[in-house]
Amino acid sequence: MKKSVEDLEVAGKRVLVRCDFNVPQDEDGNITDDRRIREALKTIKYLLEHKARVILCSHLGRPKGEVNPKYSLKPVAKRLSELLNMEVKMADDVIGESAHSLASSLQDGEAMLIENVRYDAREEKNDPEFSKELASLAELYVNDAFGTAHRAHSSTAGVADYLPSAVGYLIKKEIDVMGKALENPERPFVAILGGKKVSDKISVIENLIDKVDSLIIGGGMSYTFFKAQGKEVGTSICELDKVELAKELLAKAAEKGVKLVLPVDNVVVQEFSNDAASKVVSSNEIPEGWQGVDVGPKTIELYREVLKDAKTVVWNGPVGVFEFDNFAKGTNEVAKILSELDGATTIIGGGDSAAAIEKGGYSDKMTHISTGGGASLEFLEGKILPGIDCIQDA
Repeated sequence: MKKSVEDLEVAGKRVLVRCDFNVPQDEDGNITDDRRIREALKTIKYLLEHKARVILCSHLGRPKGEVNPKYSLKPVAKRLSELLNMEVKMADDVIGESAHSLASSLQDGEAMLIENVRYDAREEKNDPEFSKELASLAELYVNDAFGTAHRAHSSTAGVADYLPSAVGYLIKKEIDVMGKALENPERPFVAILGGKKVSDKISVIENLIDKVDSLIIGGGMSYTFFKAQGKEVGTSICELDKVELAKELLAKAAEKGVKLVLPVDNVVVQEFSNDAASKVVSSNEIPEGWQGVDVGPKTIELYREVLKDAKTVVWNGPVGVFEFDNFAKGTNEVAKILSELDGATTIIGGGDSAAAIEKGGYSDKMTHISTGGGASLEFLEGKILPGIDCIQDA
């Protein structure tokens, strides 16, 4: 168990809070989706209400260690001020005169934001000198950026060497919900894994085969499994160097008594575009020159059957070419099936899966939507995340 923000005495203290404010913006610098900012509010409000002096920090984009106005956090400070109904002061730099001057003049219950930590090239190197300088702004450290918890950077891990530390509410929820699902799930436990490549999910599959009752595989990586079963896949995405591995995973699932569910029919096209003419074929009969872009109607019904009694479900990755509306049906149907499950714990692992849930209007029907794509994947792999590991134990 890691210390949570509630375990710290914060009144009158300067608290450095690492958030994930890496939000999308349009060309004019207007934030187009403020979900990550809103998700940080619970921790920020707790600290403000308990009279802390809050110093917020985050990265935005990839400025590659250089000051670049395109990646400034100024629009974030503006949006935070609106959401909190108070002024969030904005420093002109990361650890320079402006940041130190604002930090030292902060009063109880006030908040400020320093500039993009990636303006300093030392951030991503987890440079001890930079970590120490960042830490010198504050007296306590709270990490609430799950989306970057798998990165050992100065603001996500290094500062914890110099300050008493805790996790915020967002990371605590990720640890509690996903941790319980992996360590002590209510059964049946079903995992749904999609996405393009087996290579992206090898460690996740290997870790989950030891834990789940059923493993549903869809998306581009299913064609590598088809190849492992001796099926023809046409021009579908297929990692020939991973076919042997797919065979081993199929054998391991059989040996463990895990039901590994692959598509039984597929939507196929001859050209890779949203408007391509398509047809549905059996997974045994993908024609030469055609490629799979979505699961077919029989597969959707098969998924529904496997999921109907599930008590814990983890979903990571689309089961079709989700970026094309015409081939997003399978992914959208999975979202709908999960929204209709009664009494199940449903955990969505970020990225396209979360987008499908949001698009369908099912967000409030899910137990938990993870805020970190890469971090949630590594969590599912059973890896230690540096941004959590560095926090003091309770």
